[in-house]
Amino acid sequence: MNSLHDHWNYADAFAYLERVGRMPPTIICVACNGGVQGKESNPNLPETPEEIAESVRGAYEAGASMVHVHARQKDHATRPAVTTERWLEVNAKIREACPDIIINDTTGGGPDMTMDERLECLDARPEVASLNLTPDMSRFKIRERPPPLPDPRPEMLYDECLPFSYGLIHRFASEMKKRGIKPELETYHTGGGWVIRFLIEEGLIEKPYWIQTVMGYQTSSLPTVDNVLSLIREFPEDTLWLTSGIGPHQLPMTTLATMLGGHVRVGLEDNVYFKRGQKAESNRQLVERAVRIIHELNREVATPAQAREMLGLSATPTRYD
Repeated sequence: MNSLHDHWNYADAFAYLERVGRMPPTIICVACNGGVQGKESNPNLPETPEEIAESVRGAYEAGASMVHVHARQKDHATRPAVTTERWLEVNAKIREACPDIIINDTTGGGPDMTMDERLECLDARPEVASLNLTPDMSRFKIRERPPPLPDPRPEMLYDECLPFSYGLIHRFASEMKKRGIKPELETYHTGGGWVIRFLIEEGLIEKPYWIQTVMGYQTSSLPTVDNVLSLIREFPEDTLWLTSGIGPHQLPMTTLATMLGGHVRVGLEDNVYFKRGQKAESNRQLVERAVRIIHELNREVATPAQAREMLGLSATPTRYD
């Protein structure tokens, strides 16, 4: 036990009992900024390449071995990057600040992007890239962004559905495989299981499968213990499980995943608060809390080298110099 290559069904009670106190190290992924909200929601949320790199550096020093990042446009701090050149700039600054962190770029992007624009990040040579497995529907208000913040705008109603289909997901996975990028399979509800099996049958994803359960997002599964167990019970063999919890659900989902032997995602993309009424000071602060939980539950925090081995990634980080 406690092997970096120990894969099991996380919902299997007996497999769990065999591993209590001997779980493998926990991979911490920091979701540093997201593609929708910005400094109008929390002034500590990074937007520019320099801010992103510095914020990720703090999270890396605290224990994050992977960063999930959304690049922003140069002249529009609230809008997702749509060119490989901008992604290269952001990834290069992250690599300079964090020599061996695993770089995980989003293909989910943000509002008003074409599918071609969502794929631009792949030529910026991330080691991992997110892959949405189902349509993504949500409706919520985005706060006013007042001056002197760059790119100010009034309050907005975000009401969109990203129409991911089998064909589009096949295309995204094919482009990742062509470049040697490991997909982070993001499932919002049990319907994602159908798509995971489709990708396996098509030979588009390789073991170990890196699957994230997104809990508490609109139209995702409700963030309850029962729903988490339902999701992970259907995962294929040789899965490494990562979970994220949105807003106030980040802390309980982090704790549950750590207890069950899974891996965790924290950061300002998913939760701009540290606790009720108190904005998070940084991505570092959220990672530091995850580290405390992991240690209290008698697990170790995975180093970037351990995380690379667990995920089957190259031991040599992508270079940008």
